[in-house]
Amino acid sequence: MTLFTETSTAGTPLVGIIMGSASDWDVMKNAVAVLEEFGIPHEMKVVSAHRMPHDMAEYGTQAVDRGLRAIIAGAGGAAHLPGMMAALTPVPVFGVPIPSKYLRGEDSLLSIVQMPKGVPVATFAIGEAGAANAALHVVACMATTNSELLQKLIAYRNRQTEAARDMVVPPHVVM
Repeated sequence: MTLFTETSTAGTPLVGIIMGSASDWDVMKNAVAVLEEFGIPHEMKVVSAHRMPHDMAEYGTQAVDRGLRAIIAGAGGAAHLPGMMAALTPVPVFGVPIPSKYLRGEDSLLSIVQMPKGVPVATFAIGEAGAANAALHVVACMATTNSELLQKLIAYRNRQTEAARDMVVPPHVVM
């Protein structure tokens, strides 16, 4: 049983954003926001490695035929989803560790980053920054063959540079 499936931005999805549980949405929505900003068609879906193993296998084995060019997989705890997805498909997998209640996501990070040779998962930071950066990395990869997307990425980075230059250190109060 699928908890939710949604496709955003016009066109056939090029990026799959999957997560082990609906509770991972608060982190993974940061990847969605980036893909939407760049106009990249994507889909979001809960695909639990432990509670939906057959659905997970179907998603991974059909990714190429469905036209996916990248999969951003978020998982917490044992965090098997990104690694299992990488084992099931040649589509590049970008892993996002989800913070956990007890180990702050360090367990998830280690599960995702410690993949055996030959089954790569590009692993990002724990939490919201990791989800956003995974999506930005997907954008950068796609921009190598899409000049319009490359110009959008350059403009995005230029806006980041200007925002950083505009930052002011708060006044220091001596007591």
